[in-house]
Amino acid sequence: MSLAVLKSRALTGMAAPQVTVEVHLANGLPSFTIVGLPETEVKEAKDRVRAALINNRFEFPNRRIVVNLAPADLPKESGRFDLPIALGILAASGQIPSDTLHCYEYVGELSLSGALRPIRGALAMAYAMQHSSDRPGFIVPRDNADEAALVQDACILPAGSLLDVCAHFATPDGDGRLARHIVPPQHCAPLYPDFSEVKGQLQVKRALEIAAAGQHSILMVGPPGAGKSMLAARLPGILPPMTERQALESAALQSVNGAFAIARWKQRPYRAPHHTASAAALVGGGGVPRPGEISLAHQGVLFLDELPEFDRRVLEVLREPLESGRVTISRAARQAEFPAGFQLIAAMNPCPCGYFGHAGGACRCSPDAVARYQGKISGPLLDRIDMQIPVAALKHEDLQQSAAGEPSSAIAERVALAFERQLQRQDRANSRLTPNGVDAHCRPDDSGAQLLSHAMNRLNWSARAYHRVLKLARTIADLADARIVAAAHVAEAIQLRRALREP
Repeated sequence: MSLAVLKSRALTGMAAPQVTVEVHLANGLPSFTIVGLPETEVKEAKDRVRAALINNRFEFPNRRIVVNLAPADLPKESGRFDLPIALGILAASGQIPSDTLHCYEYVGELSLSGALRPIRGALAMAYAMQHSSDRPGFIVPRDNADEAALVQDACILPAGSLLDVCAHFATPDGDGRLARHIVPPQHCAPLYPDFSEVKGQLQVKRALEIAAAGQHSILMVGPPGAGKSMLAARLPGILPPMTERQALESAALQSVNGAFAIARWKQRPYRAPHHTASAAALVGGGGVPRPGEISLAHQGVLFLDELPEFDRRVLEVLREPLESGRVTISRAARQAEFPAGFQLIAAMNPCPCGYFGHAGGACRCSPDAVARYQGKISGPLLDRIDMQIPVAALKHEDLQQSAAGEPSSAIAERVALAFERQLQRQDRANSRLTPNGVDAHCRPDDSGAQLLSHAMNRLNWSARAYHRVLKLARTIADLADARIVAAAHVAEAIQLRRALREP
């Protein structure tokens, strides 16, 4: 035959649409043409495929070769189409059998020697393929097999080279067949630092426990050396365990970015970008849209240290994802949507020198300088942060204590129980409740409602702040295993909500 048709996958954000690779050999002057909106990496496949075929003792057809990547209006990028193009040429020229090619999908970049190199996004492709109607076998480079096989019931066939794949089709029954790859259950030990290393700061630990139980955002304000970064780094260790679906979403995002490691399976991501990061670094972007820090922190923690040092326009891009949990990257020719269900943890000093309100009285900043520094964080962004708490400097007596604090495992048990109560009641975390959900599940008793009404009038809170305080109070009640949100829960939530610029 002079025509071969194979299936592969492209990447557009988190989606992995199917691509049909059509290879046609015709008479005429020898040429090699790839059509179907290929990027430069795909066009360069001509030289990689030719060298791989020749170095593996195959005959490279001295004919007019046309490769069509359909659909034609979908941009194709990266070297993942090398393997299906090479197999298509071999099948169209009669060098390998073609009767079972349609039973598989293929991705893989070829080296000049014919070895298969890993590609990014294998997990996202396997996830999309598993939700297709036919569920074919998926032939991938051996280095991508572990991550692709994390998708349950996916038929993953790893190959080390082009010859391995050709042997699979040349020997219908025999030792040359590719074997299905099964990933053993992953039981990776957590890599998070422990809360037992933190001395003192009991109020901040309590706030972080509440934040973990309800997936609330938090801003810590305190002088240098008070332990803000140390406390934030320990938050992932007390978050509720990840479900299979959450772990797949998080791992697929890492895979799309080319940074997935099997050792981090089912571990909450912790991202801490430097304050010089750009808006594109946080949100994502590029000619071929890639996820940014807020998406890479999906189902985990995004820690922004020295919050006022970030460019104000950079911080403003967090406003929509904090509300919606998703981010859409739009370019002239492409649009990609990524999940961004991150938990924001931020830290800042109270003033430029860092010692405003310190017991030692070391601050020499003027009131205007303090106001300008705190004013770098806009009101709309501050309104979206659930908790804003002070972190006091530790006393010498606390530092000299030899007794360890409460371990993360004990805190994590309480958090897991509170989170399970939320799932049983409303099937989501308290922070993700809609206004109707707040009315249904967070309504306080009469004394709590009266206390909240007084706080609203005294502090001039917005409707968003009202709902966020109720969600906080509901989480505090869940930690106490209380069915009704009482005045004590509302009072603690109000205390945790005190913003920087409130009277």
